[in-house]
Amino acid sequence: MASHCHDEHDGHQHRGGGAGAHDHSDDVVPALQSLLYDKIDFGNIRTLNETATGSGAAIVKKAWADRLTPEPELESSADEQLLMFIPFSAQVKLHAILLRTSDSTSAPNTLRMTINRDDLDFTMAADLAATQTLHLSRTSDVQEIPLKRALWNNTHAVTLFFEDNHSDGEEDVTKISYIGFKGDCMISGKAPVGFLYESSARLADHKVDGVKGNNLGGSRLGM
Repeated sequence: MASHCHDEHDGHQHRGGGAGAHDHSDDVVPALQSLLYDKIDFGNIRTLNETATGSGAAIVKKAWADRLTPEPELESSADEQLLMFIPFSAQVKLHAILLRTSDSTSAPNTLRMTINRDDLDFTMAADLAATQTLHLSRTSDVQEIPLKRALWNNTHAVTLFFEDNHSDGEEDVTKISYIGFKGDCMISGKAPVGFLYESSARLADHKVDGVKGNNLGGSRLGM
C-alpha cells in the first residue's frame, strides 16, 4: 500500500475558541513536509557538461533553508545544455519540481524531464519523447512547477535535460542554483527490480575537456 513520506497535516492546528477558529501560523509546515529531500540518492547523482565537477549534485544537496544562497551554483561548460540524472532511494510520486535560477539570459528555458532512464546522453535526450516538458521563467525567485501527477507514479529516478536558456542562442552558459522536488514516498528503501545503473551510451556531440565516457550510465560525472 502506498504511504506518505510525511504526514502533511502535522503542525496545522485548529484551535478552540469558537466555530471557524483557525490558526495559520504553521501553514508553511505542510508545504515543507512534502519535500522529497531525504529520499534523493545524492551519491548517485550524475551531471553532464558541468563546469565544476560535483556542482550538479551540490545544488540538489542544498537544503530548503539555503535555497536562496548563490553558492554552490551549477554552470554549463561547452554550451548551454545540461543533463542530470537524479535517482531516489525509494519509489516516489512526484508532484512538483522546484528550481532557482536568475533573472538573466543564463536562466534555463526548456526543461525536458524523463522518468526512470539512466542511459541518456544529449542526443538521446533530444530525440526521445520526454515524460513532460516544462518552460521555465526567467526569474531569481524559486519556481515551484506542478507536474502532471499521473505521469510520475512509480518514479525511481528522473533525468533533467536543460535544452536551452533564455539567450536565444547568444549565451553558452546556463546557470542553476537550486533544485528540489515535492511528492509522496511509496516504498521506502527498495530499488526497482531490473533498474540498470551501468548502461553505456556515448556522448559524441558534447566535448568536455578531460572527461571520458560522457554519458549518464557509463560514467560518474558530478559525483
